[in-house]
Amino acid sequence: QVQLVESGGGLVQTGGSLRLSCAGSGRTFSDRTMGWFRQAPGKEREFVVAISRDGGDTRYADSVRGRFTISRDNVKNTVHLQMNSLKPEDTAIYYCTAGLRLPIGWSDSYGGDYRGRGTQVTVSS
Repeated sequence: QVQLVESGGGLVQTGGSLRLSCAGSGRTFSDRTMGWFRQAPGKEREFVVAISRDGGDTRYADSVRGRFTISRDNVKNTVHLQMNSLKPEDTAIYYCTAGLRLPIGWSDSYGGDYRGRGTQVTVSS
C-alpha cells in the first residue's frame, strides 16, 4: 500500500514556474515507478511524466518535454515536479501516482496503481 499527498499547486502567470511535491508513505515507495497525471475540467486524464524506481529513466509527454522536470528522493520518499514556462493549457488538477510498470509503459491509459488527491495548478494568461 502506498499513500500519496501532493502539494505546491497554486496560481501563476503565463511563463511562470511552480514546483509540485508528492510525499509518499509505505515501505514499497522505492519499489515503484512514480508519475504525474493531470486533468482539466471537461477533459480526459492526461499523462505528464513518469520516473523509474532509481530515477535513472524518465518519460515525458510531448506537451511538457523541455519545460517540466521530474525528480525523486527515495530516502525522503518524495517526488518533485519542476514546472517552468507554464502556459494556460497547463491548467489542471495534478495527481501524483505510483505504479509497477516501467516509465516506457506509462501513457494516458495507464495511470498507475495508487493516486493522491491532487493539487490545483492554474496558469493565467
